[in-house]
Amino acid sequence: MSPAKMHADEADIDTPLVRRLLAAQFPEWAGLKVEPVESNGTVNAIYRLGDDMAVRLPRIEGGVEDVQREMLLLPRLAPSLPLAIPAPLGEGEPGEGFAWPWYVYRWLEGENPVVGGLDEPGLFAADLAEFVMALQRVDPADAPRAYRSGPLARRDADTREAIARLHGVIDTDAATAAWEAALRAPGWDGPPVWVHADLQPGNLLTADGRLSAVIDFGCMGHGEPAVDLITAWSLLTADVRETFRAALGVDDATWARGRGWALSIALIELPYYRTRNATIARIARHVIGEILADHAAVNC
Repeated sequence: MSPAKMHADEADIDTPLVRRLLAAQFPEWAGLKVEPVESNGTVNAIYRLGDDMAVRLPRIEGGVEDVQREMLLLPRLAPSLPLAIPAPLGEGEPGEGFAWPWYVYRWLEGENPVVGGLDEPGLFAADLAEFVMALQRVDPADAPRAYRSGPLARRDADTREAIARLHGVIDTDAATAAWEAALRAPGWDGPPVWVHADLQPGNLLTADGRLSAVIDFGCMGHGEPAVDLITAWSLLTADVRETFRAALGVDDATWARGRGWALSIALIELPYYRTRNATIARIARHVIGEILADHAAVNC
């Protein structure tokens, strides 16, 4: 069984391929069951290996660097973080018709959170804030640049192009006004910090109503802290959003830039994934709606 393809240049990945790769490179694990994992991930295909491991393979060439970055950096970050993160167990090489590196890591139990489905939203927001603060305290001296970093203005052309493509789908005038408000926010003038840079619902796991793990660190690196605020609009309701902000001690400018990051990401994702990934598209619509409501409330 192959995961459904989302990209024109996506590799052919299926269970027999994973079994062949394991047999050739990790024969000690070749006899374990291999099952595809239903995932809304857009860059990697994931297969469960036995009961306590998983195999992760890049779907596209752009995901290759993510694998290498995680193999190097996750073991160094793990001791400083309050939540479980992926633990690499083995790095696979190209072979058996698959062109890129891949890896095996420890399986993490949990469910992706959904809007309105949090049993303890206040505690979840506190857990998330604790993780973000712990990550920011790690020395970024030898960190690579995060995939999402730099001033919002660098995303202006792509964001406006996405808004134009969404004419008739969303309120494009309101989206433009909200985006322009984010661009007016003062830029980050502090030192770079460690950021995950992709704290979306699909990269968070919950257990017993609490945030239990953070996964998919392919975008991580040093950047400005606003990029790790995006979850505030994808998962948290307005009241809990303020709890999250207060726990982090975020100033107005950083909060405005965080809103801008969340809006830009959602606007760019929605036209691309409308027919490719229903869950990503649904989350993007939700984020846009939350941010437009925020903007309207501030400017009423």
